[in-house]
Amino acid sequence: MAEYASLTREDIALDVGAGLGFLTRFLAGKCKEVLAVEADSRLASILREILKAFPNVLVLEGDLFKVQLPWFNKVVAIPPYGISSMLVRWLFDKRVDCAVLVFQKEFAYRLVAPIGSKDYGWLTVLTYYHFDVELLDEIPRWTFFPQPKVDSVIVQFKPRRPPFHVKNEKTFTQLVQTLFTQRNKKVKNAIQAFIKRGQAKLTDCSIPFQGRRVRELAPEDFGVLADVIAS
Repeated sequence: MAEYASLTREDIALDVGAGLGFLTRFLAGKCKEVLAVEADSRLASILREILKAFPNVLVLEGDLFKVQLPWFNKVVAIPPYGISSMLVRWLFDKRVDCAVLVFQKEFAYRLVAPIGSKDYGWLTVLTYYHFDVELLDEIPRWTFFPQPKVDSVIVQFKPRRPPFHVKNEKTFTQLVQTLFTQRNKKVKNAIQAFIKRGQAKLTDCSIPFQGRRVRELAPEDFGVLADVIAS
């Protein structure tokens, strides 16, 4: 993971869900500083004790999405699987050089799912808009303790210039998430939920792709729809 993140002595790495510090300890030897976030107060206390010998590790106790974080430029972590979606969404708004994370295999494949597949959803579209994503090594479940019920995958995220332009990113994001609540409906019908929330007033003839189902739209198509609404 450290190799995939190309860690150097200039980097400050964020370790999410540091636990007992196995990964944290290794990262400390590779980069300038490590921010180790742990929500469990008992583990955070143990972590501080375990990592006393590493002056370049700062243990932060609390919820990642609420705690005040110092500046960092890379994320290297095996986060709690329960926050996977929230974590990826959180990364959309962060300026990082890269993130190397371990996710459950099923979740990892949702990030790069083909258009129209059962795993294709809002997370696929928005992740594609913000990042180049590569699925790297698979990690068998028996390498973890306690052992989960599924295998995992190391996933690399690299920020990029969006592959297509949208007039209003907030509208684009809200539209994608709203439409995928009705993924099997035709766009003409599914978009009504968005319109009824007061986001836009559209006539049927002004709606692109109205005869296609939501799951069949490419990320760029959602961009076109969002621009029509933004206009």
